[in-house]
Amino acid sequence: MSPSAIFVFLLVSALHMLECILDLVKRRGSISDEQLKLRVQITELLKEASALSTPSTFAQAAKLKRLAAAKEKELAKMQELNIKGKQSLYEQYGKALLATKVLIYVVFILWFWSTPVTTVPKHLLQPFGWMFSWRGVDASTGRVVVGILPWLFLTSHVSKLLSEKLAPIFLHP
Repeated sequence: MSPSAIFVFLLVSALHMLECILDLVKRRGSISDEQLKLRVQITELLKEASALSTPSTFAQAAKLKRLAAAKEKELAKMQELNIKGKQSLYEQYGKALLATKVLIYVVFILWFWSTPVTTVPKHLLQPFGWMFSWRGVDASTGRVVVGILPWLFLTSHVSKLLSEKLAPIFLHP
């Protein structure tokens, strides 16, 4: 196995891992301290309101419920603003990551266009050796010469599968 093939695989895997981590963080979102405090206040107000169930304390319970409803509206507005701001940030990171990925793929294609990425024994690629071969079989060694395009295709799919399985493990609190 050639060091260039391993380098290409590791770099492609790192890009896919970053993409999966960004996607997971985007889906999970985060809760700020202010939002957490508001949620605690809302639950406390609703508990107090439910405790006041007698007819003489009905007005006080209604007042607490209205206050909780107002805080829920405030929390909803805060979450909406937070989501809008973070979505645009995630979109910017996603676009930058996509541009980086395209740039790296183009550099790899230009770098390895005329040279093979790696050579592997013929029996490992049977019956699909012709799909991975760049110029067929190396006459001196009898090994299949693998070009950059099939290697990028293969490493891209393998690293995408690996990163989808490994990214949740890295982000698990």
